[in-house]
Amino acid sequence: MKRLVIDPVTRIEGHAKISLFLDDAGKLADAKFHVTEFRGFEAFCVGRPLWEMPSLTGRTCGICPVSHVLAAAKAGDEILAVKLPETALKLRRLMNLGQLIQSHALSFFHLSSPDFLLGFDSDPAKRNVFGLMDVEPELARRGIRLRKFGQDIIAKLGGQKIHPAWAVPGGVRQGLSEEHRLELLEALPEAQETTFLALELFKTLLDKFPEEVASFGNFPSLFLGLVTPEGLWEHHDGLIRVVDETGALVADKLEPADYLDYIGEASHNHSYLKSPYYRPNVAEGEAITPESAGLYRVGPLARLNICNRIGTPLADKELTEFRERFGRVALSSFQYHYARLIEILACTEAVALHLQDPKITDTRVRAQAGINVLRGVGVSEAPRGTLFHDYHVDENGLITKVNMIIATGQNNLAMNRTVKQIAQTFIKGPDIAEGILNRIEAGARAFDPCLSCSTHAIGQMPMQVELFSAQGELLKRLERN
Repeated sequence: MKRLVIDPVTRIEGHAKISLFLDDAGKLADAKFHVTEFRGFEAFCVGRPLWEMPSLTGRTCGICPVSHVLAAAKAGDEILAVKLPETALKLRRLMNLGQLIQSHALSFFHLSSPDFLLGFDSDPAKRNVFGLMDVEPELARRGIRLRKFGQDIIAKLGGQKIHPAWAVPGGVRQGLSEEHRLELLEALPEAQETTFLALELFKTLLDKFPEEVASFGNFPSLFLGLVTPEGLWEHHDGLIRVVDETGALVADKLEPADYLDYIGEASHNHSYLKSPYYRPNVAEGEAITPESAGLYRVGPLARLNICNRIGTPLADKELTEFRERFGRVALSSFQYHYARLIEILACTEAVALHLQDPKITDTRVRAQAGINVLRGVGVSEAPRGTLFHDYHVDENGLITKVNMIIATGQNNLAMNRTVKQIAQTFIKGPDIAEGILNRIEAGARAFDPCLSCSTHAIGQMPMQVELFSAQGELLKRLERN
């Protein structure tokens, strides 16, 4: 048995590596996605006041702090047992839309589009956003401005783009000014225009990558996420829906607070990242593997697969075309990229509706209360998928227990299965070209994993490849810094 290690995996957030195990004939026997960082947020939140949790857990990540701020605030709402002012809820939803836009734009334009536009086999020194600027300068600039639009929504609401200490148990700290509302409305048309350009470009590229589309996580699985009570696309409230690979309902209208009844968590000795699974599909004591019937996917692709429709005209038109291309349920994880663009479009439409709502600048944005319940679960859709924050407190509001189930963790089994499928497709022997390693990385990158969030180290996303003989002798090492 030979072991090939890709370390670090590049163009994702956090630290990870991939091990490829080759048999003596040089064919792939197995693959594992390792997350090698550990942060421990669940432990060091214990003893902190409930009121600190949005700001504290927002520090889990600099890319998606808003997701944690909102989920933490929602858990706090449950513990206070309050009804939010209508405008506070609208403003929270508006900020989450900004978070989805900025994060999806970062993923598509900065992290993944160099593969599509420069080629999976292109020079790795140029296969990045700077190389993209040389080849497609206008597209690169537009991608940067689209991300800025999402960040501006966050900043105008929360006072800053990163770690906004804004959403709190009971509502938000401050409202939206009329000046900022008008500024966002003025910037909205360009954001939509850029999204349409990216969508049309990506559609033309799909036929160029038939092997990638066919092998990047193209397998039957469950899909899980939030929908409205009517089954529409949802990003902040709603109920949990689970569908299978045909689109058939496996479970519907599940209460997010009851997540322990239908989500289990397994751990493996090769990774700090836990592996959540759909509990009803797994027998007690059964080993949890990437081939498990409990495997499910979350995130933009899952959200499109589970909803009846989005509920806004432009995005619904794109969703219809998406389903005409790939069926009622798209199975290839390559289509996460396509799904992100459709979601950005949906977000811009929803942003327009919120900004045109006369109540959006109301100043009543917070309900006041004390500790009324000793447990609260906050669930929201982060860019990468469904996010659970579960808090237990004492009578004084001090945290006694925290459980955070992060979207990247819920995709862990699927990422492992994806990198194995890609490796099986492209590896034909022990001599492995750099472009093949990049495809294996790109399989994980399609999920846009956020490993700082999901493991609870700071620094760049470093990949190393080590090739071992059947006797365990190190034959070759490739390293990327």
